[in-house]
Amino acid sequence: MTRLLGILNVTPDSFSDGGVWGDTQAAIDRGVELHELGADYVDVGGESTRPGAEPVDPEEERRRVLPVVAGLADRRVPVSIDTMHADVARAALDVGARLVNDVSGGLADSAMAPLIASAGVPYIAMHWRGGADAAPQYRDVVADVKAELKTRVAELLIFGVDPAKLIVDPGLGFAKKNVHNWALLGHLEEFARLGGGVLIGASRKRFVGKLLPPDAPFEDRDAPTAIITALAARSGAWGVRVHDVAASRQALDVWERWRHGAESTREPAALPVGATESVFESAT
Repeated sequence: MTRLLGILNVTPDSFSDGGVWGDTQAAIDRGVELHELGADYVDVGGESTRPGAEPVDPEEERRRVLPVVAGLADRRVPVSIDTMHADVARAALDVGARLVNDVSGGLADSAMAPLIASAGVPYIAMHWRGGADAAPQYRDVVADVKAELKTRVAELLIFGVDPAKLIVDPGLGFAKKNVHNWALLGHLEEFARLGGGVLIGASRKRFVGKLLPPDAPFEDRDAPTAIITALAARSGAWGVRVHDVAASRQALDVWERWRHGAESTREPAALPVGATESVFESAT
């Protein structure tokens, strides 16, 4: 089953929803709504990772995210914390977060791997070359990203991170050109075999927007994102991280029906001798 992580950015500068959920109660209400719409986790982040974003001090990041994480945990909403900082992750786990989503894969903070090992929680480690502004230079993007992720997984395991709870993320949009992102998606099955699964974060990103007219609003990227969700599930993705939870939940529901239909081996009931099946009846 492919999980849905519903994005909840409590930041002033995220690329599509910066400043929208800055109020704590509004953010909690939005997180509850995302869960009711079908999010398996609400992914709370307090630092934008868009190109050109300014770094956030961990103290400020904690101020932004902890009341939201605690409020959602009190409402029995499963929460993942989106952070590169071990202190933020530790504080979020203390108030109820159940998963850590780290875009640096532990490279930004050497204290992250020991924390995850001791906490024993699921951990998403993204392919990272220093952030979204890093130069996208690859000999073979699929082979290079896979090799770098395998190395990162091996290093995390040395610290005692549980391999069954270690999810990898190829880092779409992070030091990747459009052609790199599509190549990674086209070979997703290869990444799904690393660690405990693979997470895809394509929602509303620039390469998805390239499919639309230049002046299309961010929300128009949700339909192609939902298609990516279904295709990612078909390729064995552990999870997808999205803004529009409802659309991606519908896409996953369609894929599940499709998959179960393909796996069905039951023969249809035989018709009486001499009877014919109406094409209209068979379609109802």
